[in-house]
Amino acid sequence: MTTAFQKNNIVTYPEIYLAIDNCFASKRYTEPDDWMSLIRDLGISFIEASADTECDPLYMGREYLRRWVDKAFHASGKYGVSICNLYSGHGTYSTLGLSHTDPLIRDRILNGWLKPMVETAAALDAGLGFFCHAFSNPVLQDPALYENYKNELVANLAEAAQFSGVAGCRSIGVEQMYSPHQIPWTIKGAEDLIKQVSEKSTKPLYITIDTGHQSGQRNFLKPKKEALIQAMEQYQKEGQLGRIWLGSDTAFQLFDTCKGFNSSQLEDIGAQLVMEMDSHPYLFSENPDSSTYAWLEELACYSPIIHLQQTDGTSSGHWPFTKSNNDKGMIEGRKVLEAIKTSYEHQRNLNVPKVDRIYMTIEVFASTGSINYYTIRELLETIRYWRQFIPEDGKKLDELL
Repeated sequence: MTTAFQKNNIVTYPEIYLAIDNCFASKRYTEPDDWMSLIRDLGISFIEASADTECDPLYMGREYLRRWVDKAFHASGKYGVSICNLYSGHGTYSTLGLSHTDPLIRDRILNGWLKPMVETAAALDAGLGFFCHAFSNPVLQDPALYENYKNELVANLAEAAQFSGVAGCRSIGVEQMYSPHQIPWTIKGAEDLIKQVSEKSTKPLYITIDTGHQSGQRNFLKPKKEALIQAMEQYQKEGQLGRIWLGSDTAFQLFDTCKGFNSSQLEDIGAQLVMEMDSHPYLFSENPDSSTYAWLEELACYSPIIHLQQTDGTSSGHWPFTKSNNDKGMIEGRKVLEAIKTSYEHQRNLNVPKVDRIYMTIEVFASTGSINYYTIRELLETIRYWRQFIPEDGKKLDELL
């Protein structure tokens, strides 16, 4: 994969492609011939193949995946579409994965799932995006233990990135999330993870920005001492904590001791709470972390895949871009492209090349009870919406604007 760069104040902008994740086809249109023909008829030529749509190494095994690649190549030639990226599905998202408390499981995910996915992506001349780790609550409660697990995760991600370079995978990246137990979930944390992993590998690690994955960060803002005292006073009157985020279990236990205390004692507890929160900085977000556009402006240039979903900012529901959803949603096509452009114009340098190609990938989920006919109609409306802004695949970003 070639990369974009900025030299002598001349900015090189990326090529933009409109793609779609085939997760909507999971357990419905399961053969490559099925979903490739359907997506071709939708007017899309570039596909992100989800592991949920029958290509997960843990469930299917390497022999099946080799046959699956052959079928994918055959269908690709038949319908004139291609798999641009592979992506993880719900299977690895639902486990501790690469941050499991048992090292045997961490090894299994790395060598039994992640590396086979890399090999499959390389066989298709595609990139790979994924999410396959989480920290358990006991790990989050202990800063030293958390640091150990984070270092282990960085080492495993670096090994995966290095392996992807040897295998010939076009790019590799981890998806950004929106809660403390699933990093990267803050802008600063994403920058650090990119740098730390890439420093240990000759192949850079990138991220995937999802336009709905900023819906949780506002729940984890660090309150100031004044807000803590006000919350304790309210707790004394009403007996309810409300939704204030304190971080560690110890902080919540300390908060519970405030019943019956006077204002001077509340001041003391407030000071102790601030110290406890400061000892767990990785549990807190900042205001920009809740903004889709802030993420794009800061880090889109390190995101070869951008997942597109409509959202009102309160949840990550993976809504289609229908008129009714767009009327209440906050994701606007032109604003997204403008934010991406800003990221290329920043002077920031993470010691990782900026990507020269971005797949703007529609990621609309179909529920178990959804009706195929209506799902397809919503996808058509979604594609029509995005074709207003990306009428032709492969055009430079500045040309689209």
